[in-house]
Amino acid sequence: MAPRPACPHCHRPLRGCLCSFARPVANKLPLLVLQHPLEVGHPKGSVPLLQLSLARCRVSTGEQFDPAALTDWLGPPGHSLLLYPELAPGLPTAAAAPSGTMPGQLVVIDGTWRKSLKMLLLNPGLQALPRMALRSPPPSRYGSLRQAPQAEQRSTLEACCQALGQLEQAPETYLALLAAFDDFVQQRSRPATAG
Repeated sequence: MAPRPACPHCHRPLRGCLCSFARPVANKLPLLVLQHPLEVGHPKGSVPLLQLSLARCRVSTGEQFDPAALTDWLGPPGHSLLLYPELAPGLPTAAAAPSGTMPGQLVVIDGTWRKSLKMLLLNPGLQALPRMALRSPPPSRYGSLRQAPQAEQRSTLEACCQALGQLEQAPETYLALLAAFDDFVQQRSRPATAG
């Protein structure tokens, strides 16, 4: 069976091309996404759209990363800030993010909540980072496309847009991308038609 034709830009099958949803955003704060291998190529995942849209976004895939490589990616102490909720049971207490200062980069773990917690526990370098949790996030835009176990949990794209907007003190920068994500969710929620 011949492989399905893929978009040369987003590398998705042409029927699932994301390019029309991309909205260029010149984010000031670089984003490092550590993506669980099971999320790669997930048709309802939000990271590919985030990667297509943000000017400064790096994605590394794995579950347990080489400690030396991870240290290199995270930079010196105080450079990286981890976006992660405080509600995870059994999670070691992390240093609070310093208020009023913008870190050198924002780090986010992309996976189901169970997988992201496992990744955090498998990588001591991530546990050592100061953490940021979203405060009073707006309602999720994911709808019924992908359910989170907690009402305040969001897709990676939504969480990153809110966190970057807050840290850069410019939430309006991410509104067009969030609106495009609404369109993405609506399109992916439609039943597939024969043909």
